[in-house]
Amino acid sequence: MGHCSCNHCHTERKRKISPYPLPAISFGMLLGGIAMQVAEAGFFDQTAQFIWYALAYLLVGLPVMKEAIESIREKEIFSEFTLMCIATLGAFYIGEYPEGVAVMLFYSVGEQFQENALSKARKNISALLDVRPETAVVIRDNERVPLAPADVIPGEIIEVKAGERVPLDGKLLSGAASFNTAALTGESVPRTISPNENVLAGMIVTDKVIRLEVTKPYNQSALARILELVQNASERKAPAELFIRKFARIYTPIVTGLAFLIVLIPYLYSLVQPDFLFIFNEWLYRALVFLVISCPCALVISIPLGYFGGIGAASRQGILFKGGNYLDAVTKINTVVFDKTGTLTKGIFEVRSLSTENNIPEKELLRVIASVESRSNHPIAKAILAYAQEQQVTIDITIDTTELPGYGLKAIVDGKEVLVGNPRLLDSEGVLFPPNETTVSPYRNNCFIRRKQNSDTVVVCAIDRQYAGYILLADTPKEDAVEAIKQLKDLNINNLEILSGDKQIIVSKLATQLGIPRAYGDLLPEGKVAHLEALKQNKTNKIAFVGDGINDAPVLALSDIGIAMGGLGSDAAIETADVVIQTDQPSKVATAICIGKFTRTIVWQNIALAFGVKLIVLMLGAGGIATMWEAVFADVGVALLAILNAVRILKTTKTD
Repeated sequence: MGHCSCNHCHTERKRKISPYPLPAISFGMLLGGIAMQVAEAGFFDQTAQFIWYALAYLLVGLPVMKEAIESIREKEIFSEFTLMCIATLGAFYIGEYPEGVAVMLFYSVGEQFQENALSKARKNISALLDVRPETAVVIRDNERVPLAPADVIPGEIIEVKAGERVPLDGKLLSGAASFNTAALTGESVPRTISPNENVLAGMIVTDKVIRLEVTKPYNQSALARILELVQNASERKAPAELFIRKFARIYTPIVTGLAFLIVLIPYLYSLVQPDFLFIFNEWLYRALVFLVISCPCALVISIPLGYFGGIGAASRQGILFKGGNYLDAVTKINTVVFDKTGTLTKGIFEVRSLSTENNIPEKELLRVIASVESRSNHPIAKAILAYAQEQQVTIDITIDTTELPGYGLKAIVDGKEVLVGNPRLLDSEGVLFPPNETTVSPYRNNCFIRRKQNSDTVVVCAIDRQYAGYILLADTPKEDAVEAIKQLKDLNINNLEILSGDKQIIVSKLATQLGIPRAYGDLLPEGKVAHLEALKQNKTNKIAFVGDGINDAPVLALSDIGIAMGGLGSDAAIETADVVIQTDQPSKVATAICIGKFTRTIVWQNIALAFGVKLIVLMLGAGGIATMWEAVFADVGVALLAILNAVRILKTTKTD
């Protein structure tokens, strides 16, 4: 996994123990097994047994001991690592060598399971690198010189090819060009930029080679500002701690103190009651039995294994959790905020309807418009051509067309002048539409079309200066978008919103269609961040943000849980998110929450099982009734039951 400058985990010392070498674990297990067999056969004396078991113990226990030392250095004296060491060394002190080795062995294997789960999740996420272009092609003395963007000085001329991302902010010098701006604004419609207008870093040139005059240094570009927002948002968001660490901070000092009191109280009592016979070794034995029973082996194995099961179950559903802590955090979500384009919608235009005037047949108007658009690479033109092919309309691809930057196309079809483009094209050419409203101005006509179908993209057409009709196109919702919202409401998550860079009227229509109560459009990345920060002012809001573009990266980092669409999502969004949905299906958000809740149920079942059994045996051990054998059963037996329960997550398809 690539280095992440904004990874949530770097704000806290990673909990991962030094890598567990599997050969060492296996060899330690082999030594312990041999020692147990030959000891039972009577081939070893006490000293030889101790040496064999000590070697096995060190092979599997050194990483835990090292972590305990590191925790103490960081003033975390009472951690699960410390308790593991005290309990197992205590087992060695009283001669229960197999127990000391077994506890460390189980713990090591459990940690290995967890690390394997996280490694698998990391491998399923593609290489996550910085999206900024590595080079900028600078024109110097009519030569193309590739330089790092940071080395380009404002005022210099750079060249960007079609399909490449613009590395620096600049002013367009060449002819009008089309740009994909979704990475910066989330706007679903590609934007045509005219000469001398500003082009921002992060935009993608879609149709031809362009040249720009750089206007801002590298560190002040639009893309750099967005990545800075990601960094700042990550610093404000602390990662969730796994439950076991929080639990150990309380549990470990308590059980250690109780074990100490098991020896101290009888000793003090013997001082005031001479009739009470205090035998140090007997009470020390009870204290160590108590400590061995209290060892959180079942918890430190079954809890990570439970999260491993949840991660595995989610992976089979196409959902990648970047850590077990996010499985727990997702269960607390009560507010879900969606991006629009590429998240709730397909990001692909489709023709919605076609309207004609002057008794022109629909297929004839479609043939004329498609013939003109056949010379364009614009996504809208491609959608119209695809629709014409579906309608089996013959397209004339030999006509000559003239591009009118920012407006549309002019062409000669069947000897007639044809205008195809946005309403501004007909305004600029003095064509009134609709023709039966000749008393109103062209501007009013423009408003008429937009008022009639105000939430779609409109392409109007005029033939020989007469308005002929229009085609409406729209970015369609994903097939499961409605079901996604329904599932979230079934989970009692009713605080749902859309934040988008698209026009407010388009965003509002989609929200109404899907049943989302609040929708906010015309937002740049800074606006999304400000809106999410306002939501976070209410401390009861636990927010999940779902997005796919680099413009979503800051809010993905700022939210309590960031969920990225991984199939077509940007690298920055995938890098920043806590959860990645590989299938790009918004309905997987509810699935992720259900898997998290099921995992939490299993984990709490294990906690109750461990505490219930251990509490009973602890009281028996403190009273001198339970021996080390019962202690071993309470520890290893409960651990086994907890592990089997945790494995159910991997074996079941249940998600709620």
